[in-house]
Amino acid sequence: MREHRVITPSVLYFGTPVAVVSTVNPDGSTNIAPISSYWALDDLVVIGLGASGQTARNLRERSDLVVNLFEDAAWEQIDALGRLTGAHPVPSDKRQDCRFEADKFAAVGWRPLAASPGRPARIAEASVHIEASATAIDGEPGGLIVVRARAGVVHADDRIVVEGTSHIDPQRWRPLIYSFRHYFGLGDRRGVAPHADVR
Repeated sequence: MREHRVITPSVLYFGTPVAVVSTVNPDGSTNIAPISSYWALDDLVVIGLGASGQTARNLRERSDLVVNLFEDAAWEQIDALGRLTGAHPVPSDKRQDCRFEADKFAAVGWRPLAASPGRPARIAEASVHIEASATAIDGEPGGLIVVRARAGVVHADDRIVVEGTSHIDPQRWRPLIYSFRHYFGLGDRRGVAPHADVR
């Protein structure tokens, strides 16, 4: 029998896909920021982020966003991106090593890719882009917000799509996973749910 104990972890990041969210800055340029809290239910996308950053500011002004999902090899660029902010001056609740950067694409070596008209740019190096519109933003204690958005257009790298379908091949898709501030890839498949689209 397993033994359990009561703990008080500083975060509850038990393992979620890493996403980088694109939003539109007041000057029309695109801001990109990594988020560690992302999940989806049908076409509903839910993200959690700090309330003081440029992403939150942008979403309060304009509902358009793109959720960019990366494969596990991109962890170093995403980690470097996490030390940059589009907010000037740098918010006081940001990490000590965080600095302002107007062009985050160039800073981490990524390229912008056009999205649907009116949407922020996608990230060319990402494997999946989910264009979405925020439908609600709720403030939470501790300087956090929860954003609910509805997905519209989804772009996926041909390498991970099952030919002739709109299905992602989970044997080819290797998402970057964030667990207790560590980056991981996926291990071997353990099983397949009975209702899976791809076997």
